[in-house]
Amino acid sequence: MGLRRKSPQMSSDPIHIVGGGLAGCEAAWQAAQAGARVVLHEMRPVRGTDAHRTDRLAELVCSNSFRSDDADYNAVGLLHAEMRRLGSLIMGCADAFQTPAGGALGVDREGFADAVTRRIEGHAGIRVQRGEVGAIPGDWRQVVVATGPLTSPALAQTILGLTGEDTLSFFDAIAPIVHADSIDMAVAWKQSRYDKAGPGGDAAAYVNCPLDRTQYEAFIDALLAGPKSEFKDWENVPYFDGCLPLEVMAERGRDTPRHGPMKPVGLTNPHRPGEKPYAVVQLRQDNALGTLWNMVGFQTKLKHGAQTEVFRTIPGLERAVFARLGGLHRNTFINSPRVLDARLRLKADQRLRFAGQITGVEGYVESAAIGLIAGRMAAAEAAGRAFDPPPATTALGALIGHITGGHLDAGSRSFQPMNINFGLLPPMDAPRRSPDGLRYGPGERGRAKKKAMSQRALADLDAWSAASALAPAL
Repeated sequence: MGLRRKSPQMSSDPIHIVGGGLAGCEAAWQAAQAGARVVLHEMRPVRGTDAHRTDRLAELVCSNSFRSDDADYNAVGLLHAEMRRLGSLIMGCADAFQTPAGGALGVDREGFADAVTRRIEGHAGIRVQRGEVGAIPGDWRQVVVATGPLTSPALAQTILGLTGEDTLSFFDAIAPIVHADSIDMAVAWKQSRYDKAGPGGDAAAYVNCPLDRTQYEAFIDALLAGPKSEFKDWENVPYFDGCLPLEVMAERGRDTPRHGPMKPVGLTNPHRPGEKPYAVVQLRQDNALGTLWNMVGFQTKLKHGAQTEVFRTIPGLERAVFARLGGLHRNTFINSPRVLDARLRLKADQRLRFAGQITGVEGYVESAAIGLIAGRMAAAEAAGRAFDPPPATTALGALIGHITGGHLDAGSRSFQPMNINFGLLPPMDAPRRSPDGLRYGPGERGRAKKKAMSQRALADLDAWSAASALAPAL
């Protein structure tokens, strides 16, 4: 079940939400829609970060993709669907500002951030307060910490002191963005892998730059030889595997990029239809105008001068003009299974909840999803109501289970950030026959199992929501 009413009286004390990223904005929206008073604290522009460029709320600092929107066969698409059913602010704004991205949900990053900022600042129940929160005041009775991967050093030290942990960090990297009119379309072409159409119906949503074997080997040589940014103070901070710098992939094996972001499958070069590329660099539309395109999977710690030199060796990008070059920043997350309870509260100080990437989920949508649940949990507590998290059979419930120890011993030191995936949900037997009675083949059974898990998740979410005393936010 969701929220069970104990008292109609909402506390007059505000819920303080620290961090104006995706998780913080979603938490603020959900809590305010439930009738709670909310103060949303965002340190920008009073104090900036290494990755943000504006003072807008919910600024997307890395990719502009919310990844797959396929709710039947992809776990993140399922998470999209669940959040939409619960009135997610983040998903609503993403849908309003989607850009072509094949089977993914791409968004215009500026339009998206503007929309979230307007909705938050225009909500009567939310007050936005600009300035850094370096410590949690003792008279704040309810707090949601959603400072994300770029938590300020002062607050990070406060969190360390409360948790008793000795480290909070890992590396994350940013991919370059290219001006569309600087791409040579006599060499490159537009096509999504396997011509798969996305939410906007576009089956040619990516720009593809082909490399033959000689060009690929030369590119890898230059990538490995190029000067890198080094951060000696961070030497012991690990990378998150879902966002590895391209050169780190290449260091693990020269063909690793070719089997990852540069894989040539599902594509046909119309300029040379008889030749199969050895590798392909894909660019995805980054804004609604289609004037900016980001290099998919090209997170990098190459120094800026080396980036322009190395990336211009890619066919089609010889004259590329970069709107933004790649970079590296330090992300922050807590050992959630050890320090949080099942309601996302800090065991050492239950005034504090955590939400977003700082809890150990990875990805924009996952971060906002935890914010959605944390905001509802905080509102329930402010109203004197009990709250049962979504069922473990849902993507939302599975994420909560991941970060609160459902997959690990609570004392484990191996906890690492993770994207949503079907492996986090309780298993089901793969159906052997289709609804019309035809026997599935081995590959078809796997897809049918995912669809069955998605259908179960949405049915269970609807039942949980209907049982809740708090209606979904609109």
